[in-house]
Amino acid sequence: MSIRFAGIDIGSRTIELVVVDEAGKIVDSVQTDTGFDPMTQARNLIDGMAYDRIMATGYGRSLFEISFEAATVTEIKAHARGARALFPEIRTVIDIGGQDSKAITLFDTGKVKKFEMNDRCAAGTGKFLEIMARTLRFGIEDFGQEALLADRELSISSMCTVFAESEVTSLIAKGESRREIARGLHASVIRRVAGMINRVSSQGDIVFTGGVAKNPCMQTLLEAKLCRTIRIPDDPQRVGALGAALLARDQSTADTP
Repeated sequence: MSIRFAGIDIGSRTIELVVVDEAGKIVDSVQTDTGFDPMTQARNLIDGMAYDRIMATGYGRSLFEISFEAATVTEIKAHARGARALFPEIRTVIDIGGQDSKAITLFDTGKVKKFEMNDRCAAGTGKFLEIMARTLRFGIEDFGQEALLADRELSISSMCTVFAESEVTSLIAKGESRREIARGLHASVIRRVAGMINRVSSQGDIVFTGGVAKNPCMQTLLEAKLCRTIRIPDDPQRVGALGAALLARDQSTADTP
């Protein structure tokens, strides 16, 4: 029977579990909401999954390491490894999750060459977009599509979530279009993200991972801003878990005499 390797990505909003075989092929994957007790949610996922070795990543990886005595890896390395497996020719990765965003560039070997990370405030993250969508009374799943339908974008001067929310409320009170406000909010996030990418990489296609990659307005505006092709995996949220699983496999291979 072949050995199976699992990767679990414990994010702020969701948890993904991916299992690969010895060849690195995905044989199983599941996802659940993180909820208020991520370790219980993680246990519910792994209890029903067959694997021989597991590696954790994401913001909850340290808790997982303690609870399950498992190896861990940073999100930067995990997303780099997962993106590289899906797009071997790619050298740049942008990961935007609920709590942070990361721009990563790779060596030809696939190793991380340079990265920038925004983890000190919600600006440029999924949380910022989620709060703004709620303020504008859009569902987060529809937010990007509604923004794309705007005829123009309204300028949003603040990237601080608290001040931006106040600014949006004021624009609504003035009778401004919700779609145009939404377009402006997306554009403000793109300016920050594009700056991160340009500081680590100046050319070539980009793999977009994380939950925010599902937002069509983010993809459209990012391509227009950078004049570079954005490549999105079939399931951008599981790239980190895939990378962790493959790194567990790589480590096992290296440990074999």
